[in-house]
Amino acid sequence: MHSTIVDLLRQRAHHQPQQTAYTFLKDGETKAVSLTYQTLDQQAQIIASWLQTQYRQGDRVLLVYPYDAGLEFIAAFLGCLYAGIVAVACHPPRNRAGLIELYTRSISAEVSAILTTQTLLPKLKAQLASGQFSVSADWCATDKLVNSPNARSNWQPPALASDTLAFLQYTSGSTGTPKGVMVTHAALMHNQQLLQLAFGHTEHSVGVGWLPLFHDMGLIGNVLQALYLGASCVLMSPIDFVQKPMRWLQAISRYKATTSGAPNFAYDLLCRKVSDDQLQQLDLSRWEVAFTGAEPVRIETLDRFSQKFAVCGFRKAAFYPCYGMAEATLFISGGQKLTPTKVLQVEEIALEQNRITVAQNSEASRCLVSCGHAWLDTQIKIVDPQSLQPCQPDQIGEIWVSGSGLGTGYWNQPEQTQRTFYAQIDNQIDDQNSTSIGTYLRTGDLGFLYGNELFVTGRLNDVLVFWGFNHYPQHIEQTVEACHAGFKADGNAAFSVKINHEERLVIVQEIERSYRNQIAIEEVVELIRWNVFEQHFIDVYGIVLLKPGSLPKTSSGKVQRSACRALYLTQELDAIGQWQSSDPYSDPNSTMERYFKLETHIKRYTHLTKGRIQRWMGAVHSKNLD
Repeated sequence: MHSTIVDLLRQRAHHQPQQTAYTFLKDGETKAVSLTYQTLDQQAQIIASWLQTQYRQGDRVLLVYPYDAGLEFIAAFLGCLYAGIVAVACHPPRNRAGLIELYTRSISAEVSAILTTQTLLPKLKAQLASGQFSVSADWCATDKLVNSPNARSNWQPPALASDTLAFLQYTSGSTGTPKGVMVTHAALMHNQQLLQLAFGHTEHSVGVGWLPLFHDMGLIGNVLQALYLGASCVLMSPIDFVQKPMRWLQAISRYKATTSGAPNFAYDLLCRKVSDDQLQQLDLSRWEVAFTGAEPVRIETLDRFSQKFAVCGFRKAAFYPCYGMAEATLFISGGQKLTPTKVLQVEEIALEQNRITVAQNSEASRCLVSCGHAWLDTQIKIVDPQSLQPCQPDQIGEIWVSGSGLGTGYWNQPEQTQRTFYAQIDNQIDDQNSTSIGTYLRTGDLGFLYGNELFVTGRLNDVLVFWGFNHYPQHIEQTVEACHAGFKADGNAAFSVKINHEERLVIVQEIERSYRNQIAIEEVVELIRWNVFEQHFIDVYGIVLLKPGSLPKTSSGKVQRSACRALYLTQELDAIGQWQSSDPYSDPNSTMERYFKLETHIKRYTHLTKGRIQRWMGAVHSKNLD
């Protein structure tokens, strides 16, 4: 059993030197370049040799590579591991916000050097200089280093232990400032074992991926898993995928991929962009694990994709919803390969009260998708985030995780590390020894266990509370998205602002580029307000229509709701149109006024189903608003 990725690659280079490890599609289609295990080992040694002459083991270096330089990134990352240097990956900046992130990450990690390519290096230097960001770090173009005719390796294998820090993996920043998760060699190898078991992988598995390599799903789920298996992986730039989503499926078809995956939005995008004529070009019959994670999984998307691509040989059972996060290195839970996705239909009213009640009929209910179960020594607990006590089986709480695959904390943030990575369930006692046991990672996600299956309901920091009831922003966002053909899919955010001491709902929605000059705010205000009230019984306070591509998102495509809220409050959103309620109610703090406000709305919309009104009003009375 190998203890590090370095040991593994050395073995691959010795026993299967000419096998292709990675193929990168330079145009997202046919222009392919490849690396064998032997060549990859040689390049990693050359880069490591240079690093060892310049820096001490444990120093940090920043890796900033163009999206189309996947093989160069892989060689540099492995070169860092070979040298005992701690890699810190970052995406290339495309705007000032990206430049600030790069600068912040370099300062946070105290990097000694920045590794990149010959073409990007002068541009990065100029960008940092023009932005007045002074970084006291060395620069190195690793592609020039490995391709030099005088390239030589004086590499000396470093002393690596299982608890040696391998790299810093920065969180996405979807709910706050990105933080550097410390990932050890042991956690990295344990996660690779988890992925192999959960996905049912063998050395004959073939992966295809377009996910960014500086992100955990792309790096650990695609790149390092192939190396762990001794298999092959085909990669492309995420930009090439977004520009022409069909390229992803073409690569799966052409290379007979068995495993490939992405967040929910990517499957949605394919459903909209792939034409019926293009379906005839695809063979998806070898696709066994279509993993989906990193954001809420919608059963509607899985159904729509399965139905559309069945003609290409795609099996619905190939869908593999899973759950993970940077703090856990990557993988936390997933189901059994090639088994139907488990779906639970629950009552909406109970969901809003942090309870789970299985729905007896489809009216006023919501379908939740299982993210599978824990593997190996991973344990999942559902805990009340306030009392720190285990939740009852029918309660929603914060998801806590323990196991060997977790990171050890946040870089240079001891207080936050203690709070997040070393939480303890209050009064949890070992019955035999009468001692306190176990520490857990607090994920910040909400969910519940049902029949040993994990169901994720939302983010703790994102939950909205109106009238004393909980609402998950992604549910409201789905409702708004469906209101109009000109609303961009996965292009909106729901959040609350405090007005006269009361939380009020705000919606921001991107417009499709083709509708930019065809849609006006006054045309959709009542449409949005009515649908949100009908589905969620919430009165909308503000609506902003955004220019295409202007919704704040992380590098992995997650909506940054907190950033949206901040930009809304400072009126800095890139808006096409904006509407705000004048709120006719004189005293928003009066519980009687609030009660009559809701009752007036319910009477206004008399064609809502009688049973739904009765359930809602019963819930309102149970909150003692009178």
